[in-house]
Amino acid sequence: MTGKRITNSAGSTNSSRGDVLRVLGALKVATTDQIQRIGAPHLSFRHADKQPPSKEKQARTASHTGALCDLRTHGLSENGGSTQTGESLRNLTLKGLEAASHELRRPMTDMGTTARGAGSSGASHPMAVNETVIALLRPKPDMAKLADDLPHIRAAAQAAVDAPDGIGTIASYFTEVPLPATGTWNTPGKGGAQADLVLTAPQDQVPLLFIEVDNCHETAEELAMKLEKYARFLQRKVKDTDGKERPMWRTRWTAPATSSGDRAHPPVLLVFNHIGDRNPNNTIPRLIDLTRHLWAGQRQKGGHHHYDGKIPIIATGLRNLREHGPAGPAFLRFGRDHMQPLLEAVGNPRRETADARAREETRRAQQEYKAQVRRAAEEQAAKKAAEREARRPACAVCGAKFTDERWEAVRAAGWGTPEDTHPSLCDDCKHQAVNERQEQDQAAEVPVQKAGGWLSRRRI
Repeated sequence: MTGKRITNSAGSTNSSRGDVLRVLGALKVATTDQIQRIGAPHLSFRHADKQPPSKEKQARTASHTGALCDLRTHGLSENGGSTQTGESLRNLTLKGLEAASHELRRPMTDMGTTARGAGSSGASHPMAVNETVIALLRPKPDMAKLADDLPHIRAAAQAAVDAPDGIGTIASYFTEVPLPATGTWNTPGKGGAQADLVLTAPQDQVPLLFIEVDNCHETAEELAMKLEKYARFLQRKVKDTDGKERPMWRTRWTAPATSSGDRAHPPVLLVFNHIGDRNPNNTIPRLIDLTRHLWAGQRQKGGHHHYDGKIPIIATGLRNLREHGPAGPAFLRFGRDHMQPLLEAVGNPRRETADARAREETRRAQQEYKAQVRRAAEEQAAKKAAEREARRPACAVCGAKFTDERWEAVRAAGWGTPEDTHPSLCDDCKHQAVNERQEQDQAAEVPVQKAGGWLSRRRI
């Protein structure tokens, strides 16, 4: 224990320091409260009964506060100012980003900047971005860590575990990602966008999602300009390592073709945090009109749309996102008139239904065609069988139809094949006729006597 405190004088554990590095490596700047809620959500339940709220927060964030102190001692983290409500902000140093890259298993080129100075003006936008991540993540408490806690604490935690899942892990989220319309990834030129968040969680059916967070300070026209920059970036093509030209975004991220078959661009999610003067209920309708050329699909006969070359644009409010999570009806896709879960809003369920119906109709048509071919073959076979039966010979004596073997025997011909002796008789009648002939032949023969005994028989 002494050696541990010499190295980490605040007594932090490897687990809590790892939480800090992973969260700050992904979010760049965060409060201790946000780090705890993402990295160790079980602590929110363990200390929920403490009063007043300040003591509850102090208790549940104590381990991560100690971890931040030790990381600061080692030159990995630093204080980054404070929020508008007075909470301390923390960020990593360059050395800390390098350590975080190992925790997140990301190359340093994907780690971004240290976010130094983000708290100089209260960091209201980074805080909204962080809260968006938490609302999408919906971190689940580890019930094993609450094994010795009181039953009502475990019941509350179990209810959170049983609630609908969020999307991805903290390693699935990237902040402040440049989307260059000109220049390179590392040195983007003018005219491009910068995504507040990029989410890659193929394990949760979200291979790629760009996220913009707005505190309701920007006009619809300003937001439309951002989306135009997204369009410029998404339309940009560059040569890949194999020398073939591909969309630039595909050289960094992997996203398969959509299940609906659309060749649409990756979706953009707009999250409105209503703390500014502008009402998102007024901004969104105007934004829909301004960006129609970016998202509107082509209507098809079945009533669905094709979105080839278009950007699925989805909007939600941070409050609704917190309440319902990504699995709840909290998302409005531009061009639709009802709220949907995120995966439905991103997708094209009407086309999927139409495609499934078309596949079913094709399958039925193929089955019917196969059945028709089978029936025709059966009818042809039956016709040939009837014609063959009509040609089948009958026995001249009893009238019975020849068996296949008997019919083949009387038709046999060729070198060395003996001619049938009774071609007009069936097997039974032939056998009887042969026996009768043999009896007649035996009866027609008489013995001839020679000197010394009977020598032979002679036909009379």
